[in-house]
Amino acid sequence: MRRALLALTVLVITALVPASAQAYANAFFPTQSSGNRGADVQAIQFLLQHAGQSVDADGVFGATTVTAAKAFQTAKGLGVDGIVGPQTWAALAPTIRSGDSNAAVKALQVELNAKRRLSLPVDGVFSTAVRDAVVSFQSHAGIGADGVVGPITWRNLAWHYDYPDFSANLCDQDPDGNGTAANWAAAAPVAQMEAAARSFASTGQGKVPYGDAGFEHGGDIPGHASHENGMDVDIWPIRTDNAQCTAGRITWESSTYDRAATRQLIQAVRAAAPGHVKYIWFNDPTLISEGLTQNWPAHDNHLHVRYCEKVHPNSTYVC
Repeated sequence: MRRALLALTVLVITALVPASAQAYANAFFPTQSSGNRGADVQAIQFLLQHAGQSVDADGVFGATTVTAAKAFQTAKGLGVDGIVGPQTWAALAPTIRSGDSNAAVKALQVELNAKRRLSLPVDGVFSTAVRDAVVSFQSHAGIGADGVVGPITWRNLAWHYDYPDFSANLCDQDPDGNGTAANWAAAAPVAQMEAAARSFASTGQGKVPYGDAGFEHGGDIPGHASHENGMDVDIWPIRTDNAQCTAGRITWESSTYDRAATRQLIQAVRAAAPGHVKYIWFNDPTLISEGLTQNWPAHDNHLHVRYCEKVHPNSTYVC
């Protein structure tokens, strides 16, 4: 009888656990290093400030951030390489709660805004609104929803994917029927693609069509063999009429294909993420011969940008 009751209790508890509880089963602190940009970089910069380091929180992992990371690593007895991997992240992220007011709270606010699509003021004040956002995220992630931001919450929040800002000269395209749910990616790829699109805007050749990237928590995505780890983003080639966002997708063999403009887009993508673009698959033989793209089956009508990091649990995404 007792065994049967225990089994029933387990079944009831399992039924009450939200589906998102398993979404973060493999959550990890995403390694960030020179050339990265985005919400995770900005959070790291605020955490470095909290640790007493002098660095601007501009969201770009440049030379000053490398220097600050090395100084922090030295102070903590960590390996000194200027790369913020899981150990450095964990050492940087303090436990914070309601009533706190410091740069670490700014890091939290940045992450919540990016990963939960919020508009919290980045003022460093752990207010009631911030606590509510933390509890909501913890519930979403299936972790203890106590409003206190400790190691588990930091890791899950840093790992959570980001959503692109389409005002950054991007247009949302849905070639595989996955809808807006497929626009998510890791914070660095999102910010790096946004930066590339903003740079491309200066050419006056239209917006950058943003296809599928991934689902909010990764996993299998229909129509794709990859796009499961938040590090792959599809964009479309540019048209001679600059109508790539409204007139439909073309191939590199189409009469309306603009190779020169597509070349500029690729150069912008690479410049926005130095050292963090592993491949761009697109089958234009001229761009391949120039070393800008690589051939891959079924990539005549879109550019698959694969981003990478110095350290990643999946070796496919290691630079």
